[in-house]
Amino acid sequence: MNQPWAFIATCDLVAHVRGRSGPFPKVIESGEGVGWVPADLAMSAFGGIADGNAFGALGDLRLVPDAQAMAIFPPTYADGASTRFYLAHQRNIDGSPWAQCPRTFLDNAIEALDRDFDIQVMVSFEHEFALSHADGSKIGGLPFGFDAYRNVDQFSQELLLILNENGFDPETFLPEYGSGQFEVTLGPAPARVAADRAIMLREIVRDTAKRFQLVATFAPLLGPDLVGNGVHVHLSLWRNGSPITYADSRPGNLSAEAESACAGILEHARAIVALTASSQISFFRLQPHRWSAGGICVAKQNREALLRICPQITIKSNDVTKTFNIEYRAADATANPWIVLGTLIHAMREGLSGKLTIDHIVDEELEGSANVVSMPTTLIEALEALDKDETVKSWFDPVLLKTFIEIRTNEAQELDSLTPEERCARYVSVY
Repeated sequence: MNQPWAFIATCDLVAHVRGRSGPFPKVIESGEGVGWVPADLAMSAFGGIADGNAFGALGDLRLVPDAQAMAIFPPTYADGASTRFYLAHQRNIDGSPWAQCPRTFLDNAIEALDRDFDIQVMVSFEHEFALSHADGSKIGGLPFGFDAYRNVDQFSQELLLILNENGFDPETFLPEYGSGQFEVTLGPAPARVAADRAIMLREIVRDTAKRFQLVATFAPLLGPDLVGNGVHVHLSLWRNGSPITYADSRPGNLSAEAESACAGILEHARAIVALTASSQISFFRLQPHRWSAGGICVAKQNREALLRICPQITIKSNDVTKTFNIEYRAADATANPWIVLGTLIHAMREGLSGKLTIDHIVDEELEGSANVVSMPTTLIEALEALDKDETVKSWFDPVLLKTFIEIRTNEAQELDSLTPEERCARYVSVY
């Protein structure tokens, strides 16, 4: 039998998974991981290293795998060996944390919220993606249709089997509104576990699609006027194993702490969105009437709000406290899940620190409402808001944030001469 190998990976600032492999179990048991290069963090979505990156050709790192962040990928050919996939922290060669590691950024956010408020966050990611046949032909089927579901039945059954075998707790798989569009959701998990699973899920989807002669893309848009693919992040606050998000008698049923946490996200939303919807095409999607995030507000069950208070299902039980959650809707798969979640947790901590409140919970359509702040209309506008928001900037190691901005600025220059359709095509090809 072929010897199994392990792939040791990180997720970079453009949400691409990169890494190195070694023989299993030696590469895991050594505790030293595999070698890595600081400048790898400065790679763009399209492969080049950003101009003026802070690292140059200097330095060495180690990708040190986390045994709890692992997935097994089945063989790609007959009699082949499975591949063990591990997510890793980027560490200095003495084993100390590397300040620019995105996974460490999330760790720091989780630890700060727990330390300051004894609050933990349970999280679930919803992923939308588009499938096509390898020859470019469409999958076909009605929006949300049973025919669309059956057209990819072999793929979906294999996908759900792999997710279950890896303990990812898949909750739903469904055909979505767009042509060839599907959605897969995972059950709630502690924050870092949820972010790790979000990263690995994308790789599992793409890998499984290839084995069925399909192509999967998580690009935010296949075309500027087409239905978009989002990543919705469901959040609930817990303390010592008990939920603390719900309060029966308060506006929107948000507890005082949940209200402050949401207010922190709203306070810094125009800067945050640069980090959660990070591509040149993301803002084609983040507009009114696109059922994504058409305005900055908290709203009850409104799919155009930045923060949506999700419905309370009482068909079999009146106890909604454990399932009650808030959905952040302005993220997509061009953003690193560790950065997305770390940023949202830092924002919630700021809201709690300032005991911020929400003036109005929107209970109507957003259009024409005086209680809705407009979203940035381009990534450049969002990056300008980020540059002006000293609070958000303070959450990041300066070199990490500078590298992120350089990458996205280089991307804007690279795509500047392209039409919106051509820009979408470039992102489809790499996501």
